[in-house]
Amino acid sequence: MAFSLCSTKTLLLFFLISAIPVAFIISSELAKPPTHVYHYHSSGFFRECAKWDDLNRRFLVSFIEGGIGEIAVPEDHGSSSEEAVLKEVTVVKDPALAGNSSLGIVVDRPRNRLLVAISDVLGNKYNALAAYDLSTWDRLFLTILAGPDNEKAFADDVAVDAEGNAYVTDAKSNKIWKVGADGKFVSFIRNPLFIAKEWYKNLIGLNGIVYHPDGFLIVIHTFSGMLYKIDVTKEDHEVKLIKVAGGSLAFGDGLELLSPTKLVVAGNPSGRLLESLDVWETASVVAKFKGPAHRLASAATVKDGRVYLNHILGMGYPKKQHALVEAVFSI
Repeated sequence: MAFSLCSTKTLLLFFLISAIPVAFIISSELAKPPTHVYHYHSSGFFRECAKWDDLNRRFLVSFIEGGIGEIAVPEDHGSSSEEAVLKEVTVVKDPALAGNSSLGIVVDRPRNRLLVAISDVLGNKYNALAAYDLSTWDRLFLTILAGPDNEKAFADDVAVDAEGNAYVTDAKSNKIWKVGADGKFVSFIRNPLFIAKEWYKNLIGLNGIVYHPDGFLIVIHTFSGMLYKIDVTKEDHEVKLIKVAGGSLAFGDGLELLSPTKLVVAGNPSGRLLESLDVWETASVVAKFKGPAHRLASAATVKDGRVYLNHILGMGYPKKQHALVEAVFSI
């Protein structure tokens, strides 16, 4: 009898405790958002990255279960947070990549293509870069970056320079793959600065990456919060640690340039805004944005001068609803 009573109390306590986060999530979903949000219905729960395609008036999103979707935004879609929920349409479902995740994406406007980092998230035994035509969604190339015979790797995010070279971060082994505009592998970028001193801070390493129009990359190391400047105009790809003041960048994920002097870091907390006045030799955290606490921001994009954060997890069943949340920064 005592055991039965104890078990009953334990189960009751468990359900009470578990009900707290569920109630919090429901309350958060029903609350009116403080900033503008594009909600959209999706076929899956997990969306890693979102980028705005201004020419075609659509957000492009990557599926952790593999594939790419588009969320068209009609021109008459206003700025009210009570707008109709948009719809995700799958545009890429590549049979050759079944079982792998589509992660970081970047729109390569001059070449009318989308570059996609592909990875075997659980096994770290397959990594690739794919390019798709933005008009037809035909695959232009598929470059294998690492296979089961290579060191374990995790192709996480991608950036493209003015010549069409792509740079893919390896969050597992802390290196960067460089792939030419034609899809041919060029080289690795490795540097001792990419390795955090504490082993546990390398569990998720090099992650978000952007190309700056002045000819260098900016890359973040997620668990340590270190930020790097990589000069791709130099043959040795000179790497410098950017000195950041005003706050930590730990758990930073996706990056997006708001302007040549301002950079958005998505992650946890939701968004941090950095500014540099010396061409990214140093930078300062000048503002922050606290988004939905029950969702996890993973990427940032800029639409009409406004920053929107992608969140990994969708809510609801059977319809999964995702949110692209406008980040309004404050000091």
